[in-house]
Parts: sequence; C-alpha cells; structure tokens
Amino acid sequence: MSTKDLTIGFVGNPNCGKTTLFNAYTGANLKVANWPGVTVEKKEGAMRFHDENYRLVDLPGTYSLTSYTMEETVTRQYILSDDVDVIVDVADASALERNLYLTLQLIELGKPVVLALNMMDIVQERGMEIDLHRLPEMLGIPCVPVSARKKTGLEILIHTVAHHKDKALGEKIIHHHDPEDSRHEGAEEHHKMYAMVYSDEIEDKIDEIADLFKKEYPNIKNLRWHAIKILENDQELREKYPLDFSGILDKDYEKEMINQKFGFVEEVIAECVVNKNKKAQSTDKTDRILTHPVLGLPVFLLIMAGVFFLTFTVGDWLKGYFEVALEWITGAVAGGLTNFGVHEMLISLITDGIIAGVGGILTFLPNIFILFLALAFLEDSGYMARVAYVMDGIMGKIGLSGRAFLPMLLGFGCTVPAVMASRVLENRADRMKTILITPFMSCSARLPVYVLFSSLFFGDKAMIAAFSMYVLGLCVAILAAYVMKLLDKEKESSMLLIELPEYKTPNAHTIRVYVWEKVKDYLSKAGTTIFLASIVMWVVMNVGPHGFTADMDASFGAIIGKILVPFFTPIGLGYWQIVLALISGIAAKEVVVSSCTVLFGIGNVTTRAGMSSLSALLESMGFGALNAYVLMVFCLLYVPCMAAVATIRRETGSWKWTGAMAVFQIATAWVVSFVIFQIGGLF
Repeated sequence: MSTKDLTIGFVGNPNCGKTTLFNAYTGANLKVANWPGVTVEKKEGAMRFHDENYRLVDLPGTYSLTSYTMEETVTRQYILSDDVDVIVDVADASALERNLYLTLQLIELGKPVVLALNMMDIVQERGMEIDLHRLPEMLGIPCVPVSARKKTGLEILIHTVAHHKDKALGEKIIHHHDPEDSRHEGAEEHHKMYAMVYSDEIEDKIDEIADLFKKEYPNIKNLRWHAIKILENDQELREKYPLDFSGILDKDYEKEMINQKFGFVEEVIAECVVNKNKKAQSTDKTDRILTHPVLGLPVFLLIMAGVFFLTFTVGDWLKGYFEVALEWITGAVAGGLTNFGVHEMLISLITDGIIAGVGGILTFLPNIFILFLALAFLEDSGYMARVAYVMDGIMGKIGLSGRAFLPMLLGFGCTVPAVMASRVLENRADRMKTILITPFMSCSARLPVYVLFSSLFFGDKAMIAAFSMYVLGLCVAILAAYVMKLLDKEKESSMLLIELPEYKTPNAHTIRVYVWEKVKDYLSKAGTTIFLASIVMWVVMNVGPHGFTADMDASFGAIIGKILVPFFTPIGLGYWQIVLALISGIAAKEVVVSSCTVLFGIGNVTTRAGMSSLSALLESMGFGALNAYVLMVFCLLYVPCMAAVATIRRETGSWKWTGAMAVFQIATAWVVSFVIFQIGGLF
C-alpha cells in the first residue's frame, strides 16, 4: 500500500470521545455501512494531509482485545488484519487509568500505535497534569494531547501518525526496573523492547510458546503477541492454531497476567499523572445521590418527570403557533383550489388527507424537539451511564445485567437504534430477550398520541397521564423479562461492566448534531411514511365497494374496522375508527394521530377548535377518559412500527422469531389494556 493511501484505525474505550475526534477529521467525508457479514455499524472517512490521502476507520468501542461482544470481535479482527496501517488509540486523559489496559494490549500487537490523549481540556479544568515526557518513555509510543471538542492538537496528532507509520516497535523505552533482580536471561533486552514485561515465570512461558509457534508456523507475524494470547487461553487462537500446549499451560495464567497489566498501569499513573485524586471529588459527591442504591431510581424517575414537564409546558406553548400556521395554510389552500375550480374530491384529498395528516403531525415538532434536547443533555453530561448502573440490581433479578438497560434507554428516543444497541450484550440469549422487551419502551413516535389524547381528556393532568406511559412501559418490560427468567431457570445473569464517565458540561456542537439528526428523521418520516399513510387512509375512508363515497360508513375502512371491533370491544376500543387508526399506526405510530383527523373528518385536530370538536364527537360515541387511557396503553405496547420490525428481523435473522414477537406484543397489549379497562370500569 502506498503512503498516499494510509489507513488509520481509531480505537478506544466507550465514552472516550473517539467518534467525536473521528468526526472532527472527516467532517462531511463520512460513509456509514455495516461490516461484511455482521450488523455492526462501520464508519469510514477520508482526509488529505500534506498532499497525501488518509483513510480513517472508526472502530466500535471496546475495553480489551478479548472478544465477547460483536463490536469487540469486529474491532479485534480489523486491527489484526493487514488493512490497518496505524492504530490511533483514543484515551480519555481525565480517566487515563481506565484506558491504559487497552493501550497495553494494542502495543503488544506490534503495529504502529499512537496514543491520542483526548479531553485534555477537562484535565486542565480539574487541576491535573500529565507528564508528556515520561509517559512516552514508559509506553514506548508517541502520546499526543488533543481535545476533540475544542478541535485542538488535531494537526499535531495526524502529523505524528504520518511519521510513525513505519515504527512498529515504537520508541526507546525507559523503565526504572533493575534487570539484575530478574533471573530471566532476556530480561534486560525485554525491558528495552517491550512496555509490558511480565514476571519471570510468565516470560519463560511466553518464550516457550513463541518457540513452538516459530517451529510449526514460521510465517506468523509478532510471535510474542500470539504467545501472550495463548497463555491467556484465547479460544479463537487455540482453534486457529491447534498445537499441543499441554506441557506449557500447566495452570490458568489469564487472571495473573491481567493483574500484572493493571499493576503496570498503576505504576504508569503514579509516575505520569499529578493531582489525580482531586479530579473525581465533584463526581463522587454527585454520584452519592445519583447512583445511590435506594435514591438512584426515584431520582431517575424525577428527572424524567421534569423532562416531560418541559416537553408539555414549553412544547405546547410553541405548538400553539404551529397550529395557527396550519389552520391558515389549510384555509388558504382550500380557498385557492376552490377558486381554480379544482374538483371537490381532490380538494378533500389535499386538505383533509395530506395537509391534515402531515400537518397535524408537524404541529407536535416542538414537543419532539424539547424531548430530544433534554435526552441529549442527559446523555452528553454522562448521566445515562449512571442510570444503567442504578438499574443493574433490578435487571439482575430479572435475568439481565444493567448493560441491557442501555438499549432500553435508547428506546425512549427510537426503537430502531435501541434494537441495534442490543449488540453490546455478550450472548445471543440476552440479546434476544432485550430485543423482545425493548419495544415496550415508549419511543418519541408515540408522543403525539399521548399529547393529543391526554390533552383531550385529562386537562391539567395531561402531563401525568402521558408520563405514566413511560413508567408503565418500563414496568411491563421488566415484568416480561422476569417471566422469561422463570421459564429459563438455568440462565445466570451476567455481571455489569460499564465505565462511568466523568460528568461534563454538555457540548453545544454534540447536542446540536444529536437533536438535528432526530428532528430530521421526524421530518423525513412526515414527508414519506406519514404522507403516504395519510393518502392511503383518505382513499380507504372515501372509497367503498361501490366506488367513491361521502359516507365513511360505506367505505372499505369501515368494513375492515367493523370486522375487528369484537377483538377490541373487551378493552374499551370497540370503535371501528379507533381500530383502523391503530392498524395504520403499524406503519408509524404518529400515523395514529393523522388517521384520526381523516377518520373523524376534522381538518386541524391539533388546534383548540379541532380538539374541542374531536372531544365532543368521541364523547357522543361513549368514548371517555378511561377509553382514551386504554388507547394510549395499547398504542404503547402493541407492535412497533414497520422500520422497527424490519430491524428486529435483521438483528435476529429470523422471520419466525419476529412474527412470534409481534404476536407476543399484541397479546401483551391486549391483556394489560383489558386489566386496566376492567378495573378502571369499577371506579
């Protein structure tokens, strides 16, 4: 490969700022796809530096090169391949001790490694100092201070990468160890060549395994790394190289080698980091409350309640202006089309179908914006990782680790990335369980349904009614997981291993990108899925066996809805219009609202006048507050949108399992709705 096509792999622990650094380099030159054969996201970018081309690859976050999850397997396989020329190890400099274990493993690979000390601005804010002369001496690799957030040190880092690409053995290593204390005959040479030197016993074993490899597989690169991994009982290498190590592997050395690595990390930190103990004081004080075993969960629920208070108060205030604009647009379009002599049926399609359906959804944009803005602040501040830690106790009792709560948290935003996030779990059984219960988390697409029906029937208690949906979804998910645990008694829950990042002030650029991506997706859905669904719904409601009809009772929609009414009657939703709206919601949950505007013939259902008309119409049908609450519950728990179903099929690889999941969720929605309706009817 020529120097003009240098490939750089960005590696690092989760939450180290790796992707932010990668984005700072690539900007718009970003390409996202899946790794061949797996559903793990692959990000590639390109840049030019000093008239040379660089290919940058953002690898999935990992804590080590021992493969447990799909992400870790992909990262390891790519690093081991000949595709990557230089490894940029991105470390959170404010939490260096937690990041150096991976660094030592990367150095042992024998490939060019450059350590990017990210978040140096936070290091300075906390009064810490890192000895940038001693650190490279102890590790034997260049160590470059950068700040991805403030985009400082970026040119120096890429300049270092360019000059380090051919230096696989690194720089001169200076340890303070006395080789005379070691009986190992190559001790002095080892301390000059390798950053991580193990005890004499382990070094002897490494040499024996390396000699065996050299004899049987003379073309292997980096014999030392292969020997170390065999000594750590790496199953992938044991299967790839079926040699007889029985005379060498007389016991399990893995834990001992891990402890020695961490011992060396502590030595590095002691020599290279000043004022380390001051950095975590504020974080520790805050965590005493936010991660408290008793107070942690109530605090989380209180924070989420505050989020929905803002979503309703500020969001509804802004929504009012959108409603006025929608009413004006509808009137102007209807008037204009009438003046041009457009046929009444086409005017109805445009105003009652497209504008009412799509426009009605767009009026909820302020609520969606506030929700995502709040979630972005919580995520970027470092709080969301604490929620997984707090939930670990509860999740352990239902057969899952706190790590499984991370995809569930993402479900508050959108089910699609939440299902994809289940890849962080180590085994397939846990992933399948998590995928099954994640759709019970209330995604943002359901929010318009909650806002509309809670505002219609619950007045100033609307926020409480909507917030209860999020709590109920969480409770149903936990209960479902617990039932699965009872059916699978032999399955032990896995231990939570998660890095709790230091609290930091949310970055404005990161927040802006996060919120814009979510809003853009919402607008895109309004312009595609909801647009088409509104047209289809208008056609279904205005066309019957005898052609175009002004009487909705004679339409195909009414016929379909009435067939399914007996199924929905026991749960208080035995109205064909509501049934049809719920069916349309399988395309996208927001369509439930746009369908109601078409089904009940109310042009601007989200305006004050429109809501008053819809409320009166529903009440005349016997549809009251209890029915509205059950509708919200059913919408929360039944089948997710088609995009989520397609994602679940892709992640599980089985249409049969996906179909069974859909049946399970419809059954759960029906049972929970039935219980609430029947008990509610007693009061």
